[in-house]
Amino acid sequence: MYYLIYIPLYVLSLLPLRVLYLLSDLVSFFLFRVFGYRRNVIEGNLAIAFPEKTETERKAIARKFHRNFTDSFIETIKCLSVPKAFYDKHCTTDFSLFDELAKEGLSCQMHACHQFNWEWINLHWSAHMKQPLAVVYMPISSKPLDRLFYKLRSKYGTVLMPATDVKRSFIAWSRKLHCLALVADQKPASAGSSYWIDFFGKPTPFITGPDKNAILKKCPVVFGRAFKTGRGKYATSLTLACKDASVLAPGALTLMYRDYIEDAIRRQPEMYLWSHKRFKFEWQEEYRGLWIDTRPAPAATA
Repeated sequence: MYYLIYIPLYVLSLLPLRVLYLLSDLVSFFLFRVFGYRRNVIEGNLAIAFPEKTETERKAIARKFHRNFTDSFIETIKCLSVPKAFYDKHCTTDFSLFDELAKEGLSCQMHACHQFNWEWINLHWSAHMKQPLAVVYMPISSKPLDRLFYKLRSKYGTVLMPATDVKRSFIAWSRKLHCLALVADQKPASAGSSYWIDFFGKPTPFITGPDKNAILKKCPVVFGRAFKTGRGKYATSLTLACKDASVLAPGALTLMYRDYIEDAIRRQPEMYLWSHKRFKFEWQEEYRGLWIDTRPAPAATA
């Protein structure tokens, strides 16, 4: 089954990007305009995040998102056959921050978010970073697809740690130089064991693990985000959030991260993954003790 998937996709990846982007446009039209894939989720998320924008403006963001969404899959297929130099032509990153931390012998934790195209960025980073990039990922339920993506994502040395068993997987790297990459805007499994903060004006739970792990490790934390500079062109930005997370109060890093990604999303909203249910959980009075934000908590209900 694996090769029945791999071989056709590999052959498809040999096509020039300009041809693949025509295919992306076609898929985008049918997926979103004809079949309305996750239309209610996308429109609902945009209405929550940008209530100040008109419906016309939000629809324009959605259309750009549609193309970025299908472009990301087409670009991922392209990864199957391109050489390492390909990513230097399509991704731009100043690695001096990572290089400086590696020179000091400091392992770090990097917080990213669901922006396009993370597959290219992962390969670009892992090809250049002096410290191994260890990424926590969610295994795909289809074993052939999971095998394909595992092989693709790890081909330049990225260490993949399944989110279902990350503690055991991390043991081997706990005393080695590394950069632990976390997509820290994941929807938490339980709203009752999360940090509750204001995210785009709506009470939203954030997972506590990245914050608590950084404090425990007393490590530097780097925030990373991406911007699209053209079709198939990405620039990534890195910011040192703190040199030693243990000096921060619990939850402070999460608030810094929230501000960082909100700013990135507002700058290029079509780059964010609006098709996932980021605002799934509704605020309940029982969560008031979990509110850590400096922004006001929701008013108490009668």
